[in-house]
Amino acid sequence: MADSNIEQHFRADERSVIDAINGWIREAIDQYRPILTHFLNPRQRYIASTLVNQNDDVAMQAQGGVDGAEMKRVLIYPSYYEPQIEDFQIQVLEVKYPVKFAELKHRQILGTLISQGIERATFGDIISDGTRWQVMVEAEMLVYIRMQVDKIANVKIQLVPMTIDDVISQVSDSGDVETTVSSLRLDAIIATAFNYSRNRAKELIEHGKVRLNWTEMEKPDYPVAIHDLISVRHGGRIRLKYVGQLTKKNKIRVTISLVTAK
Repeated sequence: MADSNIEQHFRADERSVIDAINGWIREAIDQYRPILTHFLNPRQRYIASTLVNQNDDVAMQAQGGVDGAEMKRVLIYPSYYEPQIEDFQIQVLEVKYPVKFAELKHRQILGTLISQGIERATFGDIISDGTRWQVMVEAEMLVYIRMQVDKIANVKIQLVPMTIDDVISQVSDSGDVETTVSSLRLDAIIATAFNYSRNRAKELIEHGKVRLNWTEMEKPDYPVAIHDLISVRHGGRIRLKYVGQLTKKNKIRVTISLVTAK
């Protein structure tokens, strides 16, 4: 479980995540069975891994249905258990739409799912090979999601179940950037990633155009931590992958994964 110095490892507002993960660990130990989570973002999985590694009685694996997935379901299980891919209960849904007459975008699909009341944690990555689109969802949500969604951006669509073997090879639109930042403040990370002025980054945050780990964040000085996902409306997505040492000019060396909006 989390040690007494948990505050120095994680942020104060991550307490609910820590409590949930500790609860899953206790369940796996007390009930001698694997516990499957919803889809977790990279930061949540980092916390889970840190807490699980403190206990020799349990282990964990994560699967997102596609190689390099950002969102993955986590299985926390007794150390003697051997997980199978079926344990993760991930269903692939392909978006069938009139390709010759319409074009879909990632943000349209994501926005439609959220607007239909589908919780972000119940579906994973939305991927494309440039034409086809697929969404990774919890198998338990298959019927509900198919009933709720039949149109995306005024385009009539159909969500068709596929197998994991049918997952498309997505076109990667992300790249790693090694750079330096003056601090790990949210506005500083955004300004550096997109080459914005610090003031522009601050205004975007304060006007509700930035999400941190899928939650709206309006604090420019909020400290960004390793594995956090940042979404900037009309800008793109950032993931903080590595935080290094200070340079001679007191800048922080960082590596970020960057996807610019199209």
